[in-house]
Amino acid sequence: MKKGLKSPSKKCTLISASLLFLCTTLTVQAQDFLYGDALPDAPHLAVRGDNTVGVRTINLTHKNQVDILNSKGGADPMYDRPLTIEVWYPSEAPKNKGATVSYEEVMGTRGDSLRPLVPFTFKGRAYRNAAPKATTGGYPLIVVSHGYVGSRYLMTYLTENLASKGYIVVSIDHTDSTFKDANAFQSTLLNRAKDIRFVINTIAEKGSSSSKDQLSGMLDSENIGIVGYSMGGYGVLNVGGAGYSDGLTAFFGQMTGGSTAILALAASNAEYQKQIDPRIKAVVAFAPWGMERGVWDANGLAGLKKPTLFIAGDQDDISGYEKGIKAIYKGAVNADRYLLTYKNARHNVAPNPPPAAALQPGLHIDEYYRYAEPSWDQRKINNINQHFLTAFLGTHLKGTDYGAYLDIPKESNEQDWHGFKPRSSTGMQLLHAKAALPNMKQ
Repeated sequence: MKKGLKSPSKKCTLISASLLFLCTTLTVQAQDFLYGDALPDAPHLAVRGDNTVGVRTINLTHKNQVDILNSKGGADPMYDRPLTIEVWYPSEAPKNKGATVSYEEVMGTRGDSLRPLVPFTFKGRAYRNAAPKATTGGYPLIVVSHGYVGSRYLMTYLTENLASKGYIVVSIDHTDSTFKDANAFQSTLLNRAKDIRFVINTIAEKGSSSSKDQLSGMLDSENIGIVGYSMGGYGVLNVGGAGYSDGLTAFFGQMTGGSTAILALAASNAEYQKQIDPRIKAVVAFAPWGMERGVWDANGLAGLKKPTLFIAGDQDDISGYEKGIKAIYKGAVNADRYLLTYKNARHNVAPNPPPAAALQPGLHIDEYYRYAEPSWDQRKINNINQHFLTAFLGTHLKGTDYGAYLDIPKESNEQDWHGFKPRSSTGMQLLHAKAALPNMKQ
């Protein structure tokens, strides 16, 4: 050691050791943070509920459906359409903050002629196949529909959170519309709303007291909410009462060689009105696609009479905002409706944050931007979504008074919103419009 230099003291050594321990501890804690966990500035209703969550996978078959991908004009061929769903529910499993479940997912799109499929897993907070928790009167049902392309695991931060608050939550893998099996768009156009209706009816049967399914007696099938993102939004709005325009039915016929199969979902079809399910009490549409493409007209939007929460980014470059999502909000004049807008956000206002697998070098940028928002922390968006869906769905499916969280008098930059930490509710707007016909229900 050179003259004039002093050896480290024991005090410095202890400080260094303490800093090393602190860094190690913080690293472990960061690794334990899972999708949907509450950030320090999460709004009040984002926190998970009191129930531990069970999860199970069910394979369904929707028989005798139009095989639109093989339609060549004339009579449409028929097939049995496979659907996989994931069900989250309140469980009898013990409370354990460290308990996790692994979800198996892929990045990419179909993998043959498009982007290669890259399998990965990510963790959630649920117990696989746990025994359901019995309840008097059953739990309200929420059905979730992903975008094109996507999967039933695209919004686990939300599905787990809602299940922990006393809902049965079902998320659909829409055949021909997932990362694994994405196919020609006419299948998504036709089948999205039909899949949602089929799953609602199937789960209602499984949840009935006469069923032998695990869900028997657990379901309050008279209180149902439907949640959709992008093409899922396109689907839930139709299921909720917004029939498609004749312009869409004509376009669909052109792209399928003359098929009229989608006419069953058109506002001008008297039979369509008979499909509107009175058990559905609330609709949530994240970035719903289609308005800029003529999917709805004034007549179709007027048919939406369910309470509806729209969630959008004002820079949405997929569904559009002013002439897209906001135009739907304005046109749905017979629905009591809200529009939550994330300022400077684009289309990805609904998914989980980007998985660690999407951060690998060399991957197509769209693997990351299938999830991420350029100007927002996706975890913050997730927490805000949990907060507002808890308030909105709780109001309409459980009759809980969440009015203070939904009656927002000013923009977030002008005033702290109720339920938000001081200085945390910036960059948002929440609009509310009452139904022109307030006593009309479907």
